[in-house]
Amino acid sequence: MPQTPAQRHRARILAAQQAAQAAAADPHGPMQGAEHELMLAQLHAHLRTLKAIQSVEKKIEAKRTMLADFDNYLDGVLEADAGAQDPVVTTLLVWHLDVGNWRQGLQLAGYCLRHGLQLPDQYQRNLPTLLLDDISEAAIAGKLAGTDAMVALAQVDELTKDHDTHDQARAKLHKAIGWAAMGKTATHDVDAKQLQREQVAIALPQLQRAIALHVQIGVKKDVERLERRWKELQAQTPADQAPD
Repeated sequence: MPQTPAQRHRARILAAQQAAQAAAADPHGPMQGAEHELMLAQLHAHLRTLKAIQSVEKKIEAKRTMLADFDNYLDGVLEADAGAQDPVVTTLLVWHLDVGNWRQGLQLAGYCLRHGLQLPDQYQRNLPTLLLDDISEAAIAGKLAGTDAMVALAQVDELTKDHDTHDQARAKLHKAIGWAAMGKTATHDVDAKQLQREQVAIALPQLQRAIALHVQIGVKKDVERLERRWKELQAQTPADQAPD
């Protein structure tokens, strides 16, 4: 049954209060309180439902409808910004990324990284690696494109830059940024001769860095095309506008 505005407001306030109280009792301890227990029970019920669904596509659609049950709770936790360990928050972070709610997912990721929240064991990766993999793969596949891709990838770069991750995951981010600057995806190539100076200036060093981190990242031909395009652009620059 849909909640009334008063019920939604109460849920958000309770979540914020309980998050602050849990962190005050133990800055690195678990989230506690009746609202948290209610959300945890709701999460477990949804997980049981998801376990019975075989199709990945159908699981994602189910998650999309389930997420609304937790909006007020997440708003309250983020408002408190207290940092208690909370499997509800970390699981929903992944769900938001799964369904393509990039902005909300990255907002939750920033909160979790800032406070050192750990992903549940079933994800088998730490949060920085998950962000590098999932956001980069979405951009490479074209599920996240254009300005939205550049903004999200820049956020991931900023959120993860001080964290130790596998070089291959970091290389994937540089590939994604380079391709997004070019306007390229796994299913849509671009003519390098049509790229503007600013696009090449962003994409080329990103893809070069990707190769330096993981030589088999799959951008060698892109780098060669971009290097040729850069030389063309440099040759077209009037002498009085060329850099010193």
